[in-house]
Amino acid sequence: MNALAAAVFVLCFLWLEQFGFTATKDEIVQAAKQEGELVFYASLGLEDANSLINQFTKQYPFLKVRQNRLETERVLTKYLMEAGAGKYLADVVQTFAFSMHTFAKKGMLSQYISPEAQFYPQGFKAEGYWTTAYAQPYVVAYNTKTVPGPQLPKTYGDLLNPFWKGNMMMEGTKIDWLAGMLQIMGKEKGIDYMRRLAKQDLNLRTGHTIMLQMIAAGESLVDVNVPVTSVERAKRNGAPLDWLALGPVPSVLVGIGVSGKPEHPNAAKLFVDFVLSKQGQRTVLGFNRVPVRPDMRGELTPQLKALEMVPVSPALADNINEYAGLLNSIFTQ
Repeated sequence: MNALAAAVFVLCFLWLEQFGFTATKDEIVQAAKQEGELVFYASLGLEDANSLINQFTKQYPFLKVRQNRLETERVLTKYLMEAGAGKYLADVVQTFAFSMHTFAKKGMLSQYISPEAQFYPQGFKAEGYWTTAYAQPYVVAYNTKTVPGPQLPKTYGDLLNPFWKGNMMMEGTKIDWLAGMLQIMGKEKGIDYMRRLAKQDLNLRTGHTIMLQMIAAGESLVDVNVPVTSVERAKRNGAPLDWLALGPVPSVLVGIGVSGKPEHPNAAKLFVDFVLSKQGQRTVLGFNRVPVRPDMRGELTPQLKALEMVPVSPALADNINEYAGLLNSIFTQ
């Protein structure tokens, strides 16, 4: 097929889709072959993103994935700026659900229902826009050598015990953690709990890697709001650390979806489908993230399987300034 014929094929394909014709998988694959590549904006770590891309291109060797790996805030600002200027350079976007919610609200994501989305529970997707690629549950990390077994907290209320005063660390910028905790506890009770927790002389820090190193070194006993994957990674590297769930845990979602005006729409659909598939989720699990597909639960550790994850509502992004103000007024003033 020459270049002109390929272009006509893709344009006809897009025209049919626009008028409600649903393409088959084979038709999407054939159209993706003509596109030849896709651009992936991701907040994943570089090594993890490469692992995902490598598995995808094994299945679709005719596609080249050009990735733009950015910090979470940069994905938000870069994509917003480009879309505001009418430039959609990304085909697929993957980042935290607060940002995905904003993108969907502003019409910056295409309406695409992946056939894999049916396997994801409500609360872990915005139907037709994005689906959770993995979750980031917040747990309590502790030093297994310095915290005696009988003193281990069993509930969130146990952290208010005098034993913990001056012996706890907290990541002081986690607005999504605070929003999730208030969602679980109820806003009024949650704010009251946070004010009492703040009186425990928390050591506020930034950067969970450094904080976990400090706890492993015995400089503090616990970190009260750490992503479970950070603790699991440190455990695998031999650190004397473990984690606890003191009840339902706020779990921040990391979503994936097709951009609003993708240059390579069919390649984008194949990539999203792959990430959400069981094979893709095994890859996600392999680089130490937490998949939320129910049929992946059998592949989780017993400790992770027992987690009661409560998805932090992406719609809370609409009130992010309110939660940022609360976090600041309760813990940092």
